[in-house]
Amino acid sequence: MSPARSAGHQARPPDFSSREFRASLGMFATGVTIVTARTAAGELVGLTANSFNSVSLDPPLVLWSLGRAAGSMAAFSNGRHYAINVLAADQQALAEQFAAKGTDRWAGVAFTEGISGAPLLAGAAATFECFNRSQYAEGDHVIFVGEVERCAHRAEASPLLYHGGKFYTEHPL
Repeated sequence: MSPARSAGHQARPPDFSSREFRASLGMFATGVTIVTARTAAGELVGLTANSFNSVSLDPPLVLWSLGRAAGSMAAFSNGRHYAINVLAADQQALAEQFAAKGTDRWAGVAFTEGISGAPLLAGAAATFECFNRSQYAEGDHVIFVGEVERCAHRAEASPLLYHGGKFYTEHPL
C-alpha cells in the first residue's frame, strides 16, 4: 500500500466515463502478446493481452494483467509457470484467434513446449518463459509478475502493434 493510502488519503472520484477512459488508454500504442500455459491436467490455455511490461533486470521480472472474471483466471493464478509470446507483425490472425470467445483457440496453432511445459508459439518475435512469482489484485484485474527463467527473440521480426482499437502490421521502424 502506498504511503498516501496508508495515511488515509483517497483518490478523487473520476470525472470521466468508462468509455472515455478506454478511449484514452487506446491512445497508448502497445505490443501484442499471447500468454500461454498448461493446467495441472495438461490442458492448454492462452489469451491475447497487451498489458505486458518489463519490471526489473535483476532479477529478470515482467508483468501482465488479467481480468478477474476471465475464464482462464484459475489456470493462471494456480499455475507455476506460463509463457509470454510477443507477436510479430504477421501474427495478427493469431492475436484475433486467441482473443475470440467460444472457439478452440488452439486450432491449427503451431507451438513447441517450453522448459516448464508452457507453449511457445511458432514465429513469435520474442518469448519469455516465466515462473509465476507474484500476483496483485487491483480493481477488476490481477497483475501477474513473472520471474523470467528463459527468453529468446527474433532480431529481424517486426512487432504487431495495437493502437486506438486497431492492429498495425505495417509501420516504419
